[in-house]
Amino acid sequence: MNRRVLLALSLAACDDSQARTAGSSEGVSGGDSDSADSVVSSPAAPAVQATTIRLEPLAERFRSPVYLTSPPGDARLFVVEQAGRIRVVRNGIAAAQPFLDISERVRSGGEQGLLSMAFHPDYARNGFFFVNFTDRQGDTRVERFRVGTSPDVAEGSSSRLLFTVDQPYSNHNGGHILFGADGMLYVGTGDGGSGGDPHRHGQNRQSLLGKMLRVDVNAAAARPEIWAIGLRNPWRFAFDRTAGNLYIADVGQSSQEEINIAPARQATVNYGWNVMEGTQCYRDSGCDRSGLHIPQVTYGRDGGACSITGGFVYRGRHVPAIAGHYFYSDYCAGFLRSFRFANGSVTDRREWKMDDIGNVVSFGEDSAGELYIVAESGRIYRIAGAI
Repeated sequence: MNRRVLLALSLAACDDSQARTAGSSEGVSGGDSDSADSVVSSPAAPAVQATTIRLEPLAERFRSPVYLTSPPGDARLFVVEQAGRIRVVRNGIAAAQPFLDISERVRSGGEQGLLSMAFHPDYARNGFFFVNFTDRQGDTRVERFRVGTSPDVAEGSSSRLLFTVDQPYSNHNGGHILFGADGMLYVGTGDGGSGGDPHRHGQNRQSLLGKMLRVDVNAAAARPEIWAIGLRNPWRFAFDRTAGNLYIADVGQSSQEEINIAPARQATVNYGWNVMEGTQCYRDSGCDRSGLHIPQVTYGRDGGACSITGGFVYRGRHVPAIAGHYFYSDYCAGFLRSFRFANGSVTDRREWKMDDIGNVVSFGEDSAGELYIVAESGRIYRIAGAI
């Protein structure tokens, strides 16, 4: 995939106006915000501490990878490729046969494609996993599949539709799905695209766009439930299993990228879009902020930043120095940053020195809590140490 297409995939953040066309891409314009992160809940946070992170690349190079995950208690890695394939990595080697290939059903390019997958908490028993993809008509589909007789190959014919979401434009598809500690499937949806949320989906409680949805996949007739509103494009979000918080990295429009943190069990949170962008009013300088969640961390567009790529809180064992740190990046700026969040405050902010790996598309987490960085180049790197 070329750089222009993946720039669009990386959840572009500009005054974009896109009709829904296959393979369309989205430009990025800079803003005039401060380049340093703004910590809303902790104004007296310590200065950024420069530290070195050691990365260990997987031997394989993948084709347009956008996500990595593992089943509970399973040492294998599963890599999602945007075109519609999922690859299994066992002991560092990718299987020749895809775990799943639905490329004939997927519209891929720009911000569209097979965007993520999630394994049922009881996958070892029932073999169920879920995918979020853009179909040939450009709409979002969340479907359930089942593993086949071989543990490394799924039954392609086992698909069951959970729900669809009509997409008026080709961008801002969100696309991430994760199971929470409550056993529910959470689905992040973008605001439907174009620029500035022209249809005001973010604040419309009757629309599934611009939301965090919570789905009971074990119900006889599973259907999406609106869990939170006011999101622009939550390309990646994460649960911290230890602290019980939900982190949402929401891509900004033209001035601020933001990270929102709230208790995972807290429903009906309004994250503000398109009344606000980050900590600022959007369009109307005198906007009513009452009842809106203010992001704990924001950063602007100086330094070439354009689009936040959210990660996970590290809860692995191999790198104790980074325990409890939430990691994130920016597709254009290419930095790697992290912080800890405790007692309502952001602390221990760090900007990590690392090898130049190019544009960061996504992060991944394996079943042991170890973290991976997914790069535009097709390379995937495990965070292996900190100095």
